[in-house]
Amino acid sequence: MASPPLLLLQDTRIGFGTTPLLNGAALSVGQGERLALIGRNGSGKSTLLKIAAGLVQPDGGSRFLQPGATLRYLEQEPDLQAFSRVIDYVEAGLAPGDDPYRARHLLEQLGLSGEEKPASLSGGEARRAALVRALAPSPDILLLDEPTNHLDLPAIEWLENELGSMRSALVLISHDRRFLEATTREMVWLDRSQTRRLSRGFSHFEAWRDEVLEQEESEAHKLDRRINREEDWMRYGVTARRKRNVRRVGELADLRKQRRERLGAQGGPRMAVSESEASGTLVIEALNIGKSFGDRTILRNFSTRVIRGDRVGIIGPNGAGKTTLLSLLTGLSAPDTGEVRMGSRLNLVSLDQRREELSSATSLADALTGGRGDQVWIAGQPRHVIGYMKDFLFLPEQARTPVSALSGGERGRLLLARAFATPSNFLVLDEPTNDLDLETLDLLQELVADYAGTVIVVSHDRDFIDRVCTHVIAWEGEGKWQEYAGGYSDMVSQRGFGIEGRKEAAGRQAPPRSLRGSSLGNEVAPPRAKMTFKDQHEWQILPASIHKLEAEIAKLQEILADPGLFSRDRRRFDKATELLTRNQALLEEAEHRWLELELLRDSTES
Repeated sequence: MASPPLLLLQDTRIGFGTTPLLNGAALSVGQGERLALIGRNGSGKSTLLKIAAGLVQPDGGSRFLQPGATLRYLEQEPDLQAFSRVIDYVEAGLAPGDDPYRARHLLEQLGLSGEEKPASLSGGEARRAALVRALAPSPDILLLDEPTNHLDLPAIEWLENELGSMRSALVLISHDRRFLEATTREMVWLDRSQTRRLSRGFSHFEAWRDEVLEQEESEAHKLDRRINREEDWMRYGVTARRKRNVRRVGELADLRKQRRERLGAQGGPRMAVSESEASGTLVIEALNIGKSFGDRTILRNFSTRVIRGDRVGIIGPNGAGKTTLLSLLTGLSAPDTGEVRMGSRLNLVSLDQRREELSSATSLADALTGGRGDQVWIAGQPRHVIGYMKDFLFLPEQARTPVSALSGGERGRLLLARAFATPSNFLVLDEPTNDLDLETLDLLQELVADYAGTVIVVSHDRDFIDRVCTHVIAWEGEGKWQEYAGGYSDMVSQRGFGIEGRKEAAGRQAPPRSLRGSSLGNEVAPPRAKMTFKDQHEWQILPASIHKLEAEIAKLQEILADPGLFSRDRRRFDKATELLTRNQALLEEAEHRWLELELLRDSTES
C-alpha cells in the first residue's frame, strides 16, 4: 500500500480581479518524489508553490501537510535586508536540532564565507545564500522557485549534485532543460488554471504535451462542427417551442465559450526580427587584447575573429569577466592592450540581462512604441501595438500595465519584443533565457538559428548554447580565454571538463588551442605569407560569382515552392532539385574560398 502524501493540495482556486489564475489545481508530494512544475509565464506556477508553502491563502480548496513534516521554500527574489550578515540570514532558517556546521559547509561550497553584508551581494550571491538557507536543514520537502536564476554553470552543476544526494522530496520550477532532466522524475503541467501529471522524466514531457494538445485539437474540430450546426438551427429553426429555444441558445453560448477558451489557451508567441541590410563579412577582429582592473587580470593576450553569420557563445563562471569581454568585443569599452576592429555597416541591438532598460513607471504599450502613438514598426511596416503585444503572449488589457507590475518572465518577453522590433544585423544577448518559459525559449532558439546576421550570446543555459552556437569562447582561468568549435557539449568533449569555478580553474592549464570552424561549418586553412596575382584576381571576382549563385538559388527555390509541380511536371521538378543541390554546394565552396582569401589578404596587409 502506498504511503500517504507529505503534502496535498486539492481543488485549489485563486484569482486576481475577474480572471481565475488557478481553478481546481492539485498537487501531491510523496516521500522522496522529484517533481517539476511546468507552465507558461503567468500561468500561476509561483502562486501554486506559495500556496503549497503556506504563504498564500487560496480562495478555495484544501491544503494538507503531514504532521511533523519539515518544509523549506526558495522564493524567486530572496530578501536579506533584515540581517546584518549572510550567516545570520542562513541560520535563521534552521530549526532546533539542525546542524549549523552544514550551513557553514554549504556556504563555503558556494564560495561564501557567511560574513558578507547583504547590501553588498550580487544577484547570484544572494541566490546562493537563499539556496543554503533552504538546503541546510535537509527538510522533508523542498520547494524551489527558479533555483538556477543568476547562478553560473559551476554553481548549477554543484546544485544538481547536491539535490541528487539529498533524500528530500522536491518540487521545483525551472526552464533549464538540462537541469530538469538531471533533478526531476515526474512532471506537473499547469495549463489553463489546472494541473496534469506525467509520471515520467522531462525528456518525455514535450512529446506528451504535444499529444495532449493534438487530442484537444481533434476535440476542438468536433466542437466547431457542433457550433456550426447549432448556429444553423439558430438561423432557421427558431420557430420551435420557446422553452427549448432558450435552452439551446444557452447551450450555444456555452459551446462558444469553450471555443474561446481553447483558442486563447493554444496561442503561442510569434517572434520575428526586423533585419537591416547585411553587414560586412568581417564583424569583429580582436588582436592580442588585454584588460585589467587593478591587480586583477580579466583578459590577457586574446585574439579572435567573428565573421558575418557566426553565433558566438561566451561562457564562464560569475566574476570571470564575461560582460567585460562582451563590452570589449562590441566596442563599448577600450582594451588596455591590443586592438579591436569593428566591421562595416553594423546595426547592433543588445538585450540587457539586468532589465535596466525598462522604467518601472512606463506602461507596456509605451515601452514598445517609445510613447509615440499606438504603432510599432516591424521590418519597415507599421503594426498596431496591441497586435504586436499578442505575438509575445500579452493580453490587450495589459497595454496600460506598468512595467513594475510585470513578472520576471513578462519583463523578459517585453525586452525581447523591444529588441526584435529594432532593425539589426548584429544581436548581442546577455542572459536572454532568464525567466523565459519553455515555449518562448523554443521560439527564441529558432529565431536565433534562422537570423541572417551575427549573434553573440552570454548564457549559463547549456541546452541553449548547444542549440544555437557555432562556437564558444570559454574562460580558462587567470585571464585566459579559449575558443572551441560547437556548443557547450562540444567544448566539454574537446577539453575533457566543463566550466569550473574560479578557484578550481586557477591551477589548471589551458588545453592546446584547436582550430575552430568558420560560420560555414568548414575549417579555414592557415593563411600563407603573401597573396599571388591569381589570388588577388580570384578575390575580386568571387563576390560577383557568389551574388549570381544566390540569385539562381532564390529562383530555383521559388520554382520548387509550387506545391503542384511534382505531380504536374516531374521532369522539371527533378531538374530544379538537382540544380539547386549543385548550386548550393558551389555557393558554399565559393564562400569558403572567399573567406580563405580574405584572411590571407588581411594577413598580407598586416
